[in-house]
Amino acid sequence: MTDKSLTVGAIMTTQVLSVAPDDTMNKVQAIFQEHHIHHIPVVDKGKVVGIVSYSDYLKLLHGFTIFNTQKSEEYNEAIMRSLLVREVMVKQVAKLRPEDKIELAADIFRENLFHAMPVVDNDGKLKGIVTTFDLLNYAFNDLLLLK
Repeated sequence: MTDKSLTVGAIMTTQVLSVAPDDTMNKVQAIFQEHHIHHIPVVDKGKVVGIVSYSDYLKLLHGFTIFNTQKSEEYNEAIMRSLLVREVMVKQVAKLRPEDKIELAADIFRENLFHAMPVVDNDGKLKGIVTTFDLLNYAFNDLLLLK
C-alpha cells in the first residue's frame, strides 16, 4: 500500500523551467514548443509569484485570428512578443513544501481544478514542481510493487 509518510520532495520534479513576470509570452511559447511540459512557474527574485499553464497559453492562442495567412501569423507573433507573462499568469498559486505529505498534495488536487503546484522552501523560493502526473506515477508504481 502507499506510504502515507512519503513527502512531496520524494516525487517532485527538481529540474524546473521558469519564467519571470517581465518575460514575454514569446518565451513561454518557445518553452512549451521545445519541452514536453504543461506548467511553468513564474519566479521573481527567486520567489514563486505565479504560474502559466499550457491551458492558459492555448486560451490565449484561441483568441487570436483563425485565419492562417502570412499577415495573421505576423500579427499573432507580434502579440506574443509584446504580451508580458505577468498579464497572463495565474497570480494566486497554491504551493507545497518539500516536507509536505503526498496525501496533502492529492487532497489539494482533488479539491481544485489545477494539475500542478510549485514546491517552495520556507522563503518561497522554487525547489521543484509536483503534478497530478507525478502522483499517478507514484500510485501506479506502488500498484506494480503489489503484483
